[in-house]
Amino acid sequence: MVSPREIADILAAQFPGAVTDAAVEGEHPCITVTAEHWPAIARFLRDDPRTLMNLLRCISACDGHPEPHIDVFYELLSLRSPGAAGGLWEHAGQVAIRVRVPRDDPHIRTVSDVWPAADWHEREAFDLLGVVFDQHPDPRRILCPDEWEGFPLRKDYVAPKEFQGFPAAHEPESPDALPQLKP
Repeated sequence: MVSPREIADILAAQFPGAVTDAAVEGEHPCITVTAEHWPAIARFLRDDPRTLMNLLRCISACDGHPEPHIDVFYELLSLRSPGAAGGLWEHAGQVAIRVRVPRDDPHIRTVSDVWPAADWHEREAFDLLGVVFDQHPDPRRILCPDEWEGFPLRKDYVAPKEFQGFPAAHEPESPDALPQLKP
């Protein structure tokens, strides 16, 4: 099994300047790479015999506001076939890759051509946080209506008071506006 430290070292050697951080100790190892290098790193992680990260478990994004970035996390697994001996698939390694993109222009190239599971995950990150996945085969909203304005999971998002003439659920403007329960 390849360790997250080994993966970070392999990536740093293969892609000079691409690895900007490697927090590989603990339960959730994470390697931060540049957006510019991410498409090539994704293919490399999937195809290199040392890593074989053949399963994309999840993509999630996190708004760093007030910091000027959004982090996109890719959780990867390496599952190996038991071969002729049969049995269960063998878990051969896992790591999270973080790609930091600027909050005011959050573009990153899609990896749906590397891991097809990325398709809907990327659409969700676009819909809720506004991350644009360049060259995505179907770059439209997946949860909100097409005419929705803004990105609901951004920390500075202001929810509309109504949508298409219907009242929208929203936080009360003051604690005094909360309904009072009677005993």
